[in-house]
Amino acid sequence: MSSDKPLQLIVSSPSGAGKTTLTARLLARVPNLRFSVSHTTRAPRANEVDGREYHFVDRPAFERLIADGAFLEWAEVHGNFYGTGRGEVEGSRGARGVIFDIDHQGARQIKSASPDAVAIFILPPSMQVLEQRLRGRRSEDEATVKRRFRAALEEIAHYGLFDYVLVNDELEEATTQLVSIFLAEECRRGRASRRAERLLAEGRGYGGSVPPSAF
Repeated sequence: MSSDKPLQLIVSSPSGAGKTTLTARLLARVPNLRFSVSHTTRAPRANEVDGREYHFVDRPAFERLIADGAFLEWAEVHGNFYGTGRGEVEGSRGARGVIFDIDHQGARQIKSASPDAVAIFILPPSMQVLEQRLRGRRSEDEATVKRRFRAALEEIAHYGLFDYVLVNDELEEATTQLVSIFLAEECRRGRASRRAERLLAEGRGYGGSVPPSAF
């Protein structure tokens, strides 16, 4: 790890563009990353587990958490609340990075609080493909599919907020791009500066000479 605090990586996309799949692949390929599990008021899908994909809570419980200041960011999306608990960031100390799977509203809030956070937006290869992916889930009714498709246009309109934009056309290539972004961001001078300064201080402790143990 090149810094004393984890790299905060925001991954966002319109529903159906593949951010959840790509985030899972990033976590599998880069060791010591932490996934930030958001709270939501939406119902879990058949394959989702409370505490793994999301912390599923009802609306009154979510509103109490808002009142208590428990969220780093929160927003209403598709008629449901989503939020990132402050404990998700606090619990990531010692990790290489913490990954946020959130929409553009949450991304804006986190970037405002942590300007060095890195934000990535994932595009579908086409709107036709996006519609096919939404229908392919077979877990939502027609009205929900249409609402998510319309919302996708609004999401894409906010791409300018993000530091990187990648197209999830071929999954393996998109995964490689996402991993590469994370690895490159770790090497930014600002994140490596503390380590470099520690090395300089260590070297000065030897009076500027190379310690004998180095030979």
